Amino acid sequence: MYAVRQKDHAMNGYGLVVFWTLLLTFFLKVVADILNLASSRADLPEEFHGVFDPDAYRKSQEYLRATTGFSIAEAAFGLAVLLVFWFAGGFELLDRFFRGFGFGALPTGLLYIGSILLLQAVEGFPFTLYRTFVIEERFGFNKTTPAVFAADTVKSLLLALLLGVPALALLLSFFAYAGDSAWLWAWGVFVLLTLMLQYVAPAWIMPLFNRFEPLGDGELKTAILHYARHTEFPLSGIFVIDGSKRSSKANAFFTGFGSRKRIALFDTLIANHTVDELVGVLAHETGHFRKRHVVINMVLGMLNLGIMFYLLSLFMLNRQLFDAFYMSEVSVYGSLVFFMLLYTPAEFLLSIFLQVLSRRHEYEADAYAVSTSENGEALAEALKKLSRSNLSNLTPHPFYVFLNYSHPPVLDRIRRIRQMSGSGVS
Repeated sequence: MYAVRQKDHAMNGYGLVVFWTLLLTFFLKVVADILNLASSRADLPEEFHGVFDPDAYRKSQEYLRATTGFSIAEAAFGLAVLLVFWFAGGFELLDRFFRGFGFGALPTGLLYIGSILLLQAVEGFPFTLYRTFVIEERFGFNKTTPAVFAADTVKSLLLALLLGVPALALLLSFFAYAGDSAWLWAWGVFVLLTLMLQYVAPAWIMPLFNRFEPLGDGELKTAILHYARHTEFPLSGIFVIDGSKRSSKANAFFTGFGSRKRIALFDTLIANHTVDELVGVLAHETGHFRKRHVVINMVLGMLNLGIMFYLLSLFMLNRQLFDAFYMSEVSVYGSLVFFMLLYTPAEFLLSIFLQVLSRRHEYEADAYAVSTSENGEALAEALKKLSRSNLSNLTPHPFYVFLNYSHPPVLDRIRRIRQMSGSGVS
């Protein structure tokens, strides 16, 4: 047995920062949700006449109400569970339990953090089930069968074990044994691991969940290759993903680096759009590469990782931080858990900055698509159809957009596209 540190149960400064940040971020998000619901218009925006019929528009508003209420309930439950676990001494009880096995610092740390992540997953699992098989099913999106859902869950768990456990062990080892330079070692190694993962994921990980098949010869493939040659954009392959296996929603994205760049199109996207519209979507995605948005986001992610590891090194084994969570013993693994909670304000502010930057990037990619494609109007039509098929909110509140949107509201994008293409706003 080890001695239990006598603690004052009054919350210290670190605890107050975490507590009030958790409450404030929850409050801001709920306010944004309420404002977003209030901004929903009963009348269909004129731009979408002929795309949304009255029933589809009504359904999109019902979907907004259903998903908003569900998200608030999920966030409130998650926050309540965390606070109860915290103030009931859950972090300390869990630490005592695993220390009792006498496995040593590294295995104990892996078990401790792994159990917290598992508890989070268990807490969120019923919400995932309800979202998938009730809400998404009710609105006609869900195509996931129980068998596919179970297989996805098992695969995700195995990947977390195969990739996450070694990565976590490395991180804990660096901060346990590398001294003052631990954060530099961790930063360098994790940047390398991230780059490697992005390189191998399209070939080794993504096919575990979806089938990728080369796009067959035909008008669409010819048009895509023509656009790629026109913009001198090398493609090593064009693939179709069986997105309809899980959802009727559509998407498209690029994978790979350098000469190994590939375009991946959801089968649901191909089924619902014309060739010109699909080329417009491709032109937009090409714009992200040409404007170096992918590189910018990677660099920002790496910088954030380095800053986070450096700050973690400053709070490593901080007695007051452990007191805030009613912990008797300090440890490297505890420092990691509690620092991430303390880092919440910075993470929240960073997410807002990244959302602002992402929306700017979307406008730039749209501009590139208009300037390089032969039919800029096709991208606007594609966006309208995507909004219809995904039951998107056409009139989101600006504050909600500010906090949550990685893409500008679709009406704003369409108006800019029309201005750039010289066709005005209808």
